Amino acid sequence: MTSDSPVAPHDSPGPRPAVECVGLTHRYGGHAVVDGLDLSIDRGEVFGLLGPNGAGKTTTIRLLATLMPVQTGTVRVLGFEVGKRDTDIRYNLGYVPQQLSIEGTLTGRQNVTWFARLFDVPRAERAERVDEVLAAMDLLDVADRLAAGYSGGMVRRLELAQALVNRPALLILDEPTVGLDPIARDSVWARVRELRDRFHTTVLLTTHYMAEADVLCDRIALLHKGVLQAVGAPAALKAALGPEATLEDVFRHYAGAGLGEENDSEGGLRGVRSTRRTAQRAG
Repeated sequence: MTSDSPVAPHDSPGPRPAVECVGLTHRYGGHAVVDGLDLSIDRGEVFGLLGPNGAGKTTTIRLLATLMPVQTGTVRVLGFEVGKRDTDIRYNLGYVPQQLSIEGTLTGRQNVTWFARLFDVPRAERAERVDEVLAAMDLLDVADRLAAGYSGGMVRRLELAQALVNRPALLILDEPTVGLDPIARDSVWARVRELRDRFHTTVLLTTHYMAEADVLCDRIALLHKGVLQAVGAPAALKAALGPEATLEDVFRHYAGAGLGEENDSEGGLRGVRSTRRTAQRAG
């Protein structure tokens, strides 16, 4: 099968991990923002990619989502190699970026329908599939209201509905709860857990909320200055530091040095401005 003939969602080949990175290195100028990353994410797990601003998280996610070319190393997503089978990867992928991605002048239903058409959801199934994900996100009652009038939590749930309408095998969430209040965050994550349990979807997320990662993630990886510092189940990583250690303690242990330094395109003033704009719009 060629990349011009994408496979159906969840129809990716073999029992390979959902994500495989071998020797992944990406440079901006002469600086490596991702440096020799070896990483494997099992199918069906919720995996957290953690690290301070500038650690290389967003660059890694953009590479996995085929938004940037792989410079050095090999990356496979759902068994397909990035750079060779990008169409197949995208067809099986759901992606919620940091920046808000809805169209406020469309209704919630129209936003999701547009994504269903983009991902070639069969016309005969489209309306049912759109209603299904809107219902899963508790948005069916407001589906015909303009999205510009949605609250921050509703917007994030609408973005999840968009990302899930093609029933992706891999769902990537880049800071999905930034700017949301605790109740809205809990609502978003309750639905992520439901979808993982119902469809066995692999979820890859970034977050700066350590309590969130601790509760949700089966395993986490900690990046610092583009280098993988640790990977494992939250409980195991905490236990390695001591009986009273928290995930925040783990984070500080592996990434505490040089937190004021910005060493990735996701950091710096541009990154701060982007995050603040997202938080303001979501709030």
